[in-house]
Amino acid sequence: MADDGLSPDHFARVDESADTAFYALPRMVAHIDDAARAALTGYFAAHLPAGGRIFDMMSSCISHLPETVGYGLVVGLGLNAAELAANPRLDGALVQDVNALARLPFRDAAFDACILSVSVQYLTSPVEVFAEIGRALAPGARCHVSFSNRMFPTKAIAAWRAAGDRDHARLVGHYFVQAGLFEAPHLEDLSPAPGRADPLFVVSAQRRLSPHSSQPRITP
Repeated sequence: MADDGLSPDHFARVDESADTAFYALPRMVAHIDDAARAALTGYFAAHLPAGGRIFDMMSSCISHLPETVGYGLVVGLGLNAAELAANPRLDGALVQDVNALARLPFRDAAFDACILSVSVQYLTSPVEVFAEIGRALAPGARCHVSFSNRMFPTKAIAAWRAAGDRDHARLVGHYFVQAGLFEAPHLEDLSPAPGRADPLFVVSAQRRLSPHSSQPRITP
């Protein structure tokens, strides 16, 4: 599946060693500041279906899910077993390096929503991964991809390192469109206090109700 307009160089990283080695030691930390975390939790409270089946893609020790909302099932997939085990919101967890194997171990339409929080910058085959997310989502379900300006620079792809916030949003929207299973992506700026807190953005898209509906276009 091609990433139209992007070359392999766009997905190159300073550190091309196995991600399993880089993430072998657990990092029990938050990757955005308190204000951005609160903004993301508030967004999830408003947009994730209560009682639904939630897939936490590229999960860690924190899912940012609101404590006041109950979900039917929360499944996390990440790279460090200790981090996943420390996450109190997960009902199940799987360790998988999606840069080495994009295929997700879930049946079709297994989830009612997907969250991918502040980690999309590390995907080296993002269109394949987004297509798998789409396959695992029920028709009409939504995927929510959040990002800030923080990263492990040696593991982020070149296209991300060279871009700013708006171009990051366009890049994530491009992944959704090229995956071929989503409606037009939508950007929300959740930055809680520009200049005083971490910026925060969410690009989300709905899983198509029909696989035969027309291909969406990215809007500015």
